[in-house]
Amino acid sequence: MKNYFKQIEDRLKKQIRFESIEIVDNSNLHRGHKFFSEDKLHLHLKIKSLELSSISRLKAQKKIMKILEDDLKTKIHAIEISIE
Repeated sequence: MKNYFKQIEDRLKKQIRFESIEIVDNSNLHRGHKFFSEDKLHLHLKIKSLELSSISRLKAQKKIMKILEDDLKTKIHAIEISIE
């Protein structure tokens, strides 16, 4: 799992300048939900970035979602994004 989180971090780092990132796996909180799958993750990205905080929240989230587009189709079921 840590290798996968490192891949996410590296992919984001190639296109976004940020001071720090924390990737939290919240999948366990969603067990028992109707569409829960062991194969898909529920992640919370906590990003500290002057670049992202200087644009609208919507634009920042769209930028992140575009970078992780393929993962959202295959490995990630839900993603929460916090930007400071």
